[in-house]
Amino acid sequence: FFGLFNKISLFSLNSFSVNYNNLKMKNNNKSRRKFFSAMALGVTATSLPFLTNTAYAASDELAATKFVRVEDWFDQIKGSHRIVYDGSTPHGGLPVIWNWAFYASNNETGSADSDITAMTVFRHSGLMYAFNDQIWKKYQLGAIAGVNDPYTDAPSLRNTVYEPKEKDFPLPGIDGVKRLQERGALFCACNLATKVFSSVAAKNMNLDPIEVYNDWVNGLLPGIQLVPSGVWALGRAQEKGCGYIFAGG
Repeated sequence: FFGLFNKISLFSLNSFSVNYNNLKMKNNNKSRRKFFSAMALGVTATSLPFLTNTAYAASDELAATKFVRVEDWFDQIKGSHRIVYDGSTPHGGLPVIWNWAFYASNNETGSADSDITAMTVFRHSGLMYAFNDQIWKKYQLGAIAGVNDPYTDAPSLRNTVYEPKEKDFPLPGIDGVKRLQERGALFCACNLATKVFSSVAAKNMNLDPIEVYNDWVNGLLPGIQLVPSGVWALGRAQEKGCGYIFAGG
């Protein structure tokens, strides 16, 4: 896995710094796409030693505590109707909205929530929806992910999909993450993306990447499961009988 990272050496961490700052200044779709493409293609073990350096063993130990029962977590998938959404980008909240839509549509055709499981995997830039308001504000996640607050028209300083306000979703009555969890929906967060994005945030804020990573992991929303990677979780969900739908932009 990391051998592949070593081969893909198109960008350095310094170039991510530049793109990140340009993203905050321009705040447009084109710069976001360039930034996230760079993140996807250019992260290497040499430019981000956080991913492989044994000096970061403490952070790996923190992640390991979250993985102890991660396989068992997927046993919560139940019912006749099962779907997993690939939330690779924020996409206007669709990784959450479509989760709600799956419950609403199946309810309309006679199925109870107990016979339904919708899972959303927050990965890549969609990862930001997995964190609480404190992390959003402290690390400017709205600027990183290109998510604006509809009440301020500025990069959001809060998670707009956990307990959404009236203007956060395009229609009234759409459940957020918290309510969907109460109905049986499942949400998980990619640990690999957490390492990458927290490391970039640490670089731009001149902070210790290990401390920032730990802060992000401890700042996951209640009930959201940290998984080794988003693609790993998508595979496990499909092994449990979930259909796959891409919900990224």
